Amino acid sequence: MTIIRLLLAALVILGLAAPAHADRVKDLGTFQGIRSNQLTGYGVVVGLPGTGDDNLEYTVQSLKAVASRFGLQLPPGVNPPAKNAAVVMVTADLPPFAKPGQKLDITVASLGRAKSLRGGSLVLTPLLGADGQIYAMAQGNLAVGGLGAEGADGSKIVVNIPSSGRIPEGATVERAVATGFEQSPVLTFNLQRADFTTAQNVAGAINRALGSGAAQAIDAVSVSVQAPAGAQGRAQLMAQIENLDVVAAEPPAKVIVNARTGTVVINSAVRVGPAAVTHGKLTVRIDESQRVVQPEGFSDGVTAVEQRSNVQVEEEKRPMFLLNPGPKLADVVKAVNAIGASPADLVAILEALKEAGALKAELIVL
Repeated sequence: MTIIRLLLAALVILGLAAPAHADRVKDLGTFQGIRSNQLTGYGVVVGLPGTGDDNLEYTVQSLKAVASRFGLQLPPGVNPPAKNAAVVMVTADLPPFAKPGQKLDITVASLGRAKSLRGGSLVLTPLLGADGQIYAMAQGNLAVGGLGAEGADGSKIVVNIPSSGRIPEGATVERAVATGFEQSPVLTFNLQRADFTTAQNVAGAINRALGSGAAQAIDAVSVSVQAPAGAQGRAQLMAQIENLDVVAAEPPAKVIVNARTGTVVINSAVRVGPAAVTHGKLTVRIDESQRVVQPEGFSDGVTAVEQRSNVQVEEEKRPMFLLNPGPKLADVVKAVNAIGASPADLVAILEALKEAGALKAELIVL
């Protein structure tokens, strides 16, 4: 028995000494400058089965421009058929450190009145960055998830969005984007959510791993890290920092309410002060009926219709419940469920608690 007690005591001590849940640094934010870039292009999809842009002027101009690339000049007044083609916008995300020759997934969306892009092929299209330079070239057959069908009488059915599609690995990178991370005197790590405590914890974890003074928190988002010269040394340093374990601070207490869908999300930091709550339901019911009234015999009266209204008010009786000081999330949910409150009732109760000063959280209504 003594040995068993010693083992149990050791397990309790180990449980108390267990560290709090830690997150990797890479899950809390990113290094400044290491980001994706948006690319956009204007192109033409051909090979459509009569579901193209019909005869829009800019579609005809685009087809003429495509033909002119190959030295084909159409006679004046002769327009190519446009129902089998559609002008489209092509978009893609260029990931950081993407090198020439790598492939990108692209999204193609109709710019005109095309009914469907199913079965079409994108003609070679340059993709430009915000600086107007070409960073990738796109081309390929579209994969369209939607479909549409139309009857002779004008009735039609559309499933999903047939006027847009994707081309997996449909673009090839032609130019790399310089990040400049190997030239800046320091590396800056930016948190996804601003929090002074988390920023200090990240700086402390880096200093414990690299030595005192290696990192310092600049503000609630950024942590500055002293970096060695050269890309290779910095890449090794960034890989080491990304895998450090950091205990993130508890988020601020928030209650998120979506008034349109009735969705209510309460995080674990929410606390409620002492309050007494009751929530009833008032129903007003009005029934309308009509009765035919006949005049008395040998009188000058006429037959008339008399309107009758019956108004009833029903109020559902619900008991008052008490919220003790400082209950946690589970206590709040349990108390609200005890009175059978609907999502709309829960929103009303939370708003009333906020106005009374009993809800220790930020109430956000979407």
